[in-house]
Amino acid sequence: MTKHIRFAPGALLFVAAVWGSTFVLMKPAIDRQDVNSFLSTRFAFAAIALVILRPKVLTLFNRDLLAKGLFAGCFLGIGYILQTLGLARTGAAITGFVTGLYVVLTPLVGAFFFQKKISKKTWVYIFMATIGLALLSLHGWSVGTGEILVLGSALAFTGHIISLEKWSSGRDTYALTIIQLTTCAFISGIASLKNGYHPPPDRGVWAVIVFTALFATAFAFIIQTWAQAHIASTKVAVILTMEVVFAAIFAVVFGGETLTWQVGAGGTLVLASMYLIVLQEA
Repeated sequence: MTKHIRFAPGALLFVAAVWGSTFVLMKPAIDRQDVNSFLSTRFAFAAIALVILRPKVLTLFNRDLLAKGLFAGCFLGIGYILQTLGLARTGAAITGFVTGLYVVLTPLVGAFFFQKKISKKTWVYIFMATIGLALLSLHGWSVGTGEILVLGSALAFTGHIISLEKWSSGRDTYALTIIQLTTCAFISGIASLKNGYHPPPDRGVWAVIVFTALFATAFAFIIQTWAQAHIASTKVAVILTMEVVFAAIFAVVFGGETLTWQVGAGGTLVLASMYLIVLQEA
């Protein structure tokens, strides 16, 4: 058990780094393949991989699990579609920072729908995140379309988190995840029919799909599930918020992006508000 506790934070940090790298990797790929076709292939590949790894999981499927997984999967699928559409219209670093706002939005949605109280400190952190979002999103007197789409994805991810908070207890997490990923594949596949589904056009796009499906989706989920059995969920959340830091680092080092003072300041405020909210709940 001690060894598991020792290695769990490092494993989660690896997951955060993988997730952060996907923003840079996906940006050139979705320039060559339409967003919905890319996502449909990615999630179908990930769901199939999880079933192959544990085929007996299919015996756990029942009406209740299917209903909850489909509902949560709709939030997840919409979130990924909006996030990827936004990524096609703005930078990888900004996409990472704005996506991370789900940590800030979750207490707001919880207060609105479930009458959960918001402390004065949390309101301060939400204000910090709002200022940070404004710095990230405002271009002169206009707001970028990409940032609005990514903010919509953060709201969808918030709905996904709250859904799982309500329904994951007492249900097999692995089976629930497969249903959600299959739902994501179905939603993005339906969305791709408008312009026709297009398979990956070259080896480069296939490589990105395989990487994001296996490492950023299937394997990342397995690592996260294993780690959460050994360390507190609050610590897990703190470590996983490093995703936005890695997204910015990869965008600058490998994506050729330049972090202006405005993006740097906005990202710092968003990241600080996320950490403070998560640590407050410790």
